[in-house]
Amino acid sequence: MLQPFIERIRAAHADGTPLILQGGGSKAFYGNADEGEVLATRTLTGVVDYQPKELVLTARAGTPLADVEALLGEQNQMLAFEPPHFGGPATLGGSLAAGLSGPRRPYAGAARDFVLGVRIIDGSGQPLRFGGQVIKNVAGYDVSRLMVGALGTLGLLTEVSLKVLPRPAAETTLQFELDEAAAIRNMNQWAGQPLPLSAASWHAGVLTLRLSGAASAVHAAQAKLGGEVAKDAVAFWQRLRDQATPFFGKRPLWRLAVKPTTPPLNLGDAQWIEWGGAVRWLASDLPAAALREAAKTAGGHATLFRGDAPADGVFAPLSAASAMLHRNLKQRFDPRGIFNRGRLYPDF
Repeated sequence: MLQPFIERIRAAHADGTPLILQGGGSKAFYGNADEGEVLATRTLTGVVDYQPKELVLTARAGTPLADVEALLGEQNQMLAFEPPHFGGPATLGGSLAAGLSGPRRPYAGAARDFVLGVRIIDGSGQPLRFGGQVIKNVAGYDVSRLMVGALGTLGLLTEVSLKVLPRPAAETTLQFELDEAAAIRNMNQWAGQPLPLSAASWHAGVLTLRLSGAASAVHAAQAKLGGEVAKDAVAFWQRLRDQATPFFGKRPLWRLAVKPTTPPLNLGDAQWIEWGGAVRWLASDLPAAALREAAKTAGGHATLFRGDAPADGVFAPLSAASAMLHRNLKQRFDPRGIFNRGRLYPDF
């Protein structure tokens, strides 16, 4: 099954031909423009091993994300980081390569936190394996997690082992009419209390809060917080996860990761707040430099999620030390720079 990929990569390595590694293409918009021939993983499908009692699943990278979630759902389990589908044929490998997590991320963990092991093919066509199917301490680079968010620039993911979690026994969503400053303040206050929070969102004057866990804990939290029970809550969180609302179709659309306590930024007319205040989505025509500086001042960074890339790329520029680290890793895993050339940063 892997031999055609190995041969294609070795040929590309020999002549320096760039390759675009791609799963279902649902996140092709994310990152800088890359170049080359598409090498799709959609034929690398199938669940290799699933142990519901051990909460571990191993599947090939091209397996549709929807198939993985359906299988887990049969056992009342889930991918706790809620990877987005973006309305397309998302694959498991593509979701991890992008490293994007959904509404549950600040309360359950990021995509990389659930990766136990990976199999990859590096830029010279060599099959490699890192990690395994158990949680253990790692000395040096944790290469399995290093692949998460690398956008395919370090290797072609062929197989992934993940920790999964049981679905919560009870879940409810509450809504509150609050202005931005009050919403930020409440999200942070509630995050410091023993409440079963699993998602928080603010947009257009409405704070939406999801509670998940034991039925007794959810009911007690609901009684304490008040608010109105949201209708069609499952659909709301799925639309937010997949950015399937008109707001997220705006261009340019910026994603600012900041300290959750950061007060209103006042950088654009339209915004959506997620992750308890730690993510601010902005539809803004302000210069990239101004938005990056505002994010840096707030203890974070800014990414152009959708729109025409600025001269320094869609991701926040790296420090000299970080850039050197990235280049060294790229040289080790993809010495001729054939994988997703320029996708993460324009110059490597």
